[in-house]
Amino acid sequence: MALEIRDGDQSIRFAQGYSFGAQKSVAGELVFQTGMVGYPESITDPSYRGQLLVVTFPLVGNYGVPSREDRDALLGDLPAHFEAATIHIAGLIVASYSGEDYSHHLATSSLGTWLQEQGVPAIHGVDTRALTKRIREKGSMLGRLLLSEPSSWNARQLTNGHDTSNGTANGLNIDKVEVEYEEIEWSDPNTRNLVADGLEVEVVPWDYDFPRLAGKEYDGLFISNGPGDPAMMETTVKHISAAMEEARTPIFGICLGHQLLARAAGANTLKMKFGNRGHNIPCTNLLSGRCYITSQNHGYAVDPKTLPGGWEELFVNANDGSNEGIKHVSRPYFSVQFHPESAPGPRDTEFLFDVFIDTIKKTMGSTDALRKPVQFPGGDVVENERLHPRVHVKKVLVLGSGGLSIGQAGEFDYSGSQAIKALKEEGIYTILINPNIATIQTSRGLADKVYFLPVNAEFVRKVIKQERPDAIYVTFGGQTALQVGIQLRDEFKALGVQVLGTPIDTIITTEDRELFARSMESIGEKCAKSASACTVDEAMQAVRDIGFPVIVRAAYALGGLGSGFAEDESQLLDLCNKAFAASPQVLIERSMKGWKEIEYEVVRDARDNCITVCNMENFDPLGIHTGDSIVVAPSQTLSDEDYNMLRTTAVNVIRHLGVVGECNIQYALNPHSKEYCIIEVNARLSRSSALASKATGYPLAFIAAKLGLGIPLNEIKNSVTKVTCACFEPSLDYVVVKIPRWDLKKFTRVSTLLGSSMKSVGEVMSIGRTFEEAIQKAIRAVDVNNLGYNQTDALMSIDTELQTPSDQRMFALANAMHAGYSVDKIWELTQIDRWFLNKLKGLSDFGKLMTNYTTSTITSSLLRRAKELGFSDRQLANFWDSNELAVRRTRTEAGIVPFVKQIDTVAAEFPAYTNYLYLTYNGTEHDITFNDCGVMVLGSGVYRIGSSVEFDWCSVRAVRTLREQGYKTVMVNYNPETVSTDYDEADRLYFENITLETVLDIYQMESSSGVILSMGGQTPNNISLPLHRLNVKVLGTSPEMIDTAENRYKFSRMLERIGVDQPAWKELTTIEEAKEFCDRVQYPVLVRPSYVLSGAAMNTVYSQHDLANYLNQAADVSKEHPVVITKYIEGAKEIEMDAVARNGVMIGHFISEHVENAGVHSGDATLILPPQDLDPETIRRIEDATRKIGDALNVTGPYNIQFIAKDQDIKVIECNVRASRSFPFVSKVMGVDLIEMATKAMAGLPLQEYPKVNIPADYVGVKVPQFSFSRLSGADPVLGVEMASTGEVACFGRTKYEAYIKGLIATGFRLPKKNILLSIGSFKDKEEMMPSIEKLHKLGYNLFATAGTADYLEAKGIPVKFLEALQDDDQKEEYSLTYALANNKIDLYINLPSSNRYRRPANYMSKGYRTRRMAIDYQTPLVTNVKNAKILIEAIARHYDLEISKVDYQDFSVVPAAPQILRKPKGSPTIRELLANSPFRNKHIVSVSQFSRNELHLLFTVAQEMRLGVEREGCLDVLKGRVLCLMFFEPSTRTSSSFDTAMKRLGGQTVLISEAHSSTQKGESLEDTIRTLDQYGDAIVLRHPSDESANTAAKFSDRPIINAGNGSREHPTQAFLDLFTIREELGTVNGLTITFTGDLLYGRTVHSLCELLKHYNVTIQLVSPASLALPDKVRQTLKSRSQLGVVSTELTPEIIAKTDVLYCTRVQKERFEDPQLYEQVRNSLVVDNATLKHAKQNMIVMHPLPRNAEIAREVDDDPRAAYFRQMKYGMFVRMALLALVMTPVEEGKRRFSIV
Repeated sequence: MALEIRDGDQSIRFAQGYSFGAQKSVAGELVFQTGMVGYPESITDPSYRGQLLVVTFPLVGNYGVPSREDRDALLGDLPAHFEAATIHIAGLIVASYSGEDYSHHLATSSLGTWLQEQGVPAIHGVDTRALTKRIREKGSMLGRLLLSEPSSWNARQLTNGHDTSNGTANGLNIDKVEVEYEEIEWSDPNTRNLVADGLEVEVVPWDYDFPRLAGKEYDGLFISNGPGDPAMMETTVKHISAAMEEARTPIFGICLGHQLLARAAGANTLKMKFGNRGHNIPCTNLLSGRCYITSQNHGYAVDPKTLPGGWEELFVNANDGSNEGIKHVSRPYFSVQFHPESAPGPRDTEFLFDVFIDTIKKTMGSTDALRKPVQFPGGDVVENERLHPRVHVKKVLVLGSGGLSIGQAGEFDYSGSQAIKALKEEGIYTILINPNIATIQTSRGLADKVYFLPVNAEFVRKVIKQERPDAIYVTFGGQTALQVGIQLRDEFKALGVQVLGTPIDTIITTEDRELFARSMESIGEKCAKSASACTVDEAMQAVRDIGFPVIVRAAYALGGLGSGFAEDESQLLDLCNKAFAASPQVLIERSMKGWKEIEYEVVRDARDNCITVCNMENFDPLGIHTGDSIVVAPSQTLSDEDYNMLRTTAVNVIRHLGVVGECNIQYALNPHSKEYCIIEVNARLSRSSALASKATGYPLAFIAAKLGLGIPLNEIKNSVTKVTCACFEPSLDYVVVKIPRWDLKKFTRVSTLLGSSMKSVGEVMSIGRTFEEAIQKAIRAVDVNNLGYNQTDALMSIDTELQTPSDQRMFALANAMHAGYSVDKIWELTQIDRWFLNKLKGLSDFGKLMTNYTTSTITSSLLRRAKELGFSDRQLANFWDSNELAVRRTRTEAGIVPFVKQIDTVAAEFPAYTNYLYLTYNGTEHDITFNDCGVMVLGSGVYRIGSSVEFDWCSVRAVRTLREQGYKTVMVNYNPETVSTDYDEADRLYFENITLETVLDIYQMESSSGVILSMGGQTPNNISLPLHRLNVKVLGTSPEMIDTAENRYKFSRMLERIGVDQPAWKELTTIEEAKEFCDRVQYPVLVRPSYVLSGAAMNTVYSQHDLANYLNQAADVSKEHPVVITKYIEGAKEIEMDAVARNGVMIGHFISEHVENAGVHSGDATLILPPQDLDPETIRRIEDATRKIGDALNVTGPYNIQFIAKDQDIKVIECNVRASRSFPFVSKVMGVDLIEMATKAMAGLPLQEYPKVNIPADYVGVKVPQFSFSRLSGADPVLGVEMASTGEVACFGRTKYEAYIKGLIATGFRLPKKNILLSIGSFKDKEEMMPSIEKLHKLGYNLFATAGTADYLEAKGIPVKFLEALQDDDQKEEYSLTYALANNKIDLYINLPSSNRYRRPANYMSKGYRTRRMAIDYQTPLVTNVKNAKILIEAIARHYDLEISKVDYQDFSVVPAAPQILRKPKGSPTIRELLANSPFRNKHIVSVSQFSRNELHLLFTVAQEMRLGVEREGCLDVLKGRVLCLMFFEPSTRTSSSFDTAMKRLGGQTVLISEAHSSTQKGESLEDTIRTLDQYGDAIVLRHPSDESANTAAKFSDRPIINAGNGSREHPTQAFLDLFTIREELGTVNGLTITFTGDLLYGRTVHSLCELLKHYNVTIQLVSPASLALPDKVRQTLKSRSQLGVVSTELTPEIIAKTDVLYCTRVQKERFEDPQLYEQVRNSLVVDNATLKHAKQNMIVMHPLPRNAEIAREVDDDPRAAYFRQMKYGMFVRMALLALVMTPVEEGKRRFSIV
């Protein structure tokens, strides 16, 4: 079906879509509707009579259509679920349609079936956003839906009546014809409201003469709504005028009735450009000042300027100022333009019916009332302003949330930053308390002053006394800030502080489960049946009333901490014990597992204006914490009745509670009825608030901060549209999906089951025009390895996983569908709504369909459909046995590219100036133009353990630095918790995945001037090399250098070359090799398997027995699965270096030291800055090594190196050529923004090297990790080589001890009051701890200890009380460690586990583990590291008063600008040193057999330096004045060009002679030619068809001869570059399997390479036609070296699967005497995508080129295709060779300058 529109005199084919209604064509006026739900109500609305309705919201058809037979309970003639019995629209136009996959308990058929029944055509697949924009810009226009034959244009007259004039109907010019207006039958739904209130209602036709015929039979006149132009209804106007003259009854009009009343009063009406047709239109009551959200559908408006005397405006549109209501000043007449009865839409103004009925009653009681105006509720605007004035404050304190933990993450950095921006906009001095140093909100440019102190009552009280703020915000710092507000509630008044926003009493009501339940009961709202308990006995009693199953929740706890489901008494007891450890009260409530979970974000101001900004539906049914659930916005399966029932409840509840600002309400909704209950209200900004802000574009936190200052909602502008007000409910014309990210593999023994306690560490959000597009994007965003919704090799039992969900649930769903499970079966197991399951089934089926195609057979329409459904290029490549870039090429050649759409909050109804963007394939035009050419900054992606808010800080600082310097910026990120995805941070924000496909799409569309990858952690770094290879301009360090740092072989060689030490390591492929290596370097060692099973990732191993156990558990150690073993240095100190370089020269750095010894992951370590205990010599060595590494990698931008030091001996552990986790910490502690410096270096901007550091004398910053073990049931809380912390805090002090103790308190750690329990494993730790334990004894602590520790301490004369860890029924309480922990008798537990000498099986539960876990579960402070224990005890012993001092805060109100100095970087001197002792100077290079392993190593080292030199300067002045002669007797493109270019890059000249133009044509011999060239050049490169040519030339030449190919014998320089390519691409040559295929008989490149490979431990496989097999001599040599593997005439999948390097050669026609033989074998071995299907992901394909057909063109796009990169490597190798051969002796001694 096609959609055509009329533009002037032209017909434009606007869209081609799919028909789903009646099979016919139709024409009519096009109108759009931007509401969020209610398609059955809209299409039966008589106001749309004869119009083509464009619906913008993305859930048409999702909940089907209810029964047409059901009747209204009050009015039997009205349908129960619709506005009228028939569909009134002429046609329906939508973007997407759900088809027969609808889901709702009331649905009896699909929408399409109903439309067909009623003969109404419909189309889906239209870019409704583009269409809405066109209607918005052009005004009303005609449209038609065409099936096959176009119907004639006919503008249907829409008013009941008869017109013979040449007038306008609905503003459309009609030819001068007599038109009979159509009579339509319809029932007035307004009568429901009137009858419901007990009135008798008589409905009369539009032209009924009621003043004459009804006489005095009625008590009130209600003028209803209807379609058409009021100017054409003069009869009705005349009758209304008569009724007003008579002045006998009150009159109330709505919509058309409003316009008719106005005309009867003498006013005019006017045609609007496109009318108001949404459910979210804000109207301000001019009497009270209150703003209401209304539903509207009209194309005409009353012109208020024409209102006669005695009339005044009652409502105005808060967006465009148009009239929305009028009232008489002395008579009971009034009318409104909107629909108070509104279905679909909100019910906020239904009270107007009550006003009308009350007025009727008054006039019936007394005729005096007829001479008075109508009285409206809501008070007087002046009085309302007096009662709720604006809050005038000068100084506000904002509480942050502290370190990121599970349940309270980066969303509070976002919301706090927004709040501070709002306060700054109002000119208020802002102070922030937040110890989370990695956040944006603690940076310069936001708050005026930041205190890095714990967010607890004690410290907040101190700051208030110090700063004397006027007011405080406690709602922007999560549960942490809220708790402080509650604790200080009674002190605020005395401290002179006003609480802004939601009152503390409201917060207490919402936090205390019982108070909340009672409060809801008082307004008739239902909570789940529940009871609170303060003891276990009370809890048991409560369950007897409620019945199992129940959910237990701890009061005042964040993210469901201490909560869970109990099926029986034993589970209940277990849960209660844990909950009471976290909270004094628990709530026990009925479990409603399987019900839908729905959330609304609600905003209310002090004047009682209240709106819902976003509603969200959980994909998972109730039972999984909403933070662990997939969430979809807007809700997809709620009908208008469901949606508005819950919306109305939300508004009522929030008004009742008195929230001011923003809050979140969560419901459980029974999917089989309308039964619902309220789960909870969060009276603060929450995780959902951040998600809702990003999902809608509505800045909730910013608005909430303004509302707290008493500013009314309708006086705040919508910052996206710039023209509408903030008192509105956003319209979404897209779907948003949020998926959590879990990192449970990082923890040993953790439970992976999902329940009511949150476990996820981060979340992703994706945006698409359909659910399918959005969910596929989101699945990919969670992990780079996810391709989308398709079957995976996850280890799981499908049924178990579906019934008891874990973090693998999405994969289980995909695998179940792939295995043939039906939607119904999956629904029974999961209770996930069938609508979602049907959508996923559609994706699964489409994926199966795709496996039948290839890139060459796929049709354009199917490929487009795949992209519309959200399939990525990589995913399709997987289906088609192809590669991502080949799919990309196929797609772009077919013209299939994504379109950029805006998130504008208004579904295109108003123009928007927003830069908030997403990509979709479900569109036909871009919303924006591309002329910025901005710099792209790639964000951090999803927060996870190891990559969190610190990378967001780096990204935002980079963007802000660029913008300050006048650059346009483009941010790409997909994490809703971040500040970087706040649309006012960058010039353009793409809320999109950071994948090769998406980044390339944006880069190309934006014509970006460069990409910064180094700020977002590892996610952007992973795609740096592929982007670089696709000619994307990467700013900063070259991706090839990044690869050098990340490939352990290349990095290791580089360190060796520059003389920097590293711990001994080796990659091993057998257990015997591993044992041998470990014996050589001695235990302990660090073992890292290449792939991970059972959560055993890196581990420290202490003995051979330990090693064998571990390797058997980790994986089968083999060539496919090697292990890397590194020498682990015990007792070494770990040191962190953060640095910035420009062109390899270090321009800024800071060194921090770790408290813990090496062996604790740097992300879990406690950092001290400036370092307190480092030897000056150690510091000097670290700086020297960092300088060398920066130079060797030619770093421009940030880099981070971790060192270990022992006895001044330093070694490098790793180097990250990007910003690191510690950059925000070091930048803020030292007052020098390293990211700003790095960004300027990358952008080539002026900067100051090593700016002056101004820090006080006694000043130390300590960064302390924040752990979330309490959330991760079962996880062992010990520190090791795998990172476990979820966040960090930093505090300052005069000493490291003072800073550490503040930092520890900031993580929620409670300092011990009297009882300390010690359990110390190793004797070494006992000895080290002894002085500290003595201190504790002297300080008067009661010491308890476990068996071994107690004996040791008593022997040392320390009195201790013994506690036994074993659980025994006969055990006395006083000796029971379990009893002591469970009853909170212990204030601090120091448990130092001994090094795990003999690794136990994973299921073994040691006593130490059990007691550590108990300490966590019962909230007992726990220390598990000896260095932490020592610094803690020393800090306690020093008795710090912890009073506020000048080191605790940073003042950003005045910041001096740093002077700009530009310095020229120095060149690298290393080439000179390398060339000085060249073994090849003036030597012939004839054969590869000349080269030893060390000489090859030197050649490749020089090649590396050449590469660096070219990258820095383009040309090197190494062979200036030297001339190279090139003599080629055979055709050559690559070799000749390569040598030519290499020589010129080295500053020399070339003379190129081809045989065709030489004297050879006259018979000159080779000897004479060589002797001739000898006279002109300094070296000769020769290629010749004779096998002996190179030796002959060497004999007759005094200058060096370089063999460029002698017949079929050798090609040495090709072999060198091949070897160099393998090293550069794969890091090493050793251990590889190299497969040669093609012409091995004549392939001289193969012969040379086989000879060179004698230096390496490799396996060689040979594949060729029998007639072209490798010469027997070469084969025997390989055999003798034990290098020969499989020899075959076919390239089988088994051979490919083992291959690391596939080396293809051309079957060379010129070598064949028999042309027939050539034809037989030439295409016998072809490598294509089907071949590569079986290959390893990191395998490479090489070819010396030129090629014929042996490598298919489709392989060129595969990232494994290295043959074109081979040529570039060749130039560097030939540069190195020429330099080594041609450098004269004196040149070697002279320092090289670089040009």
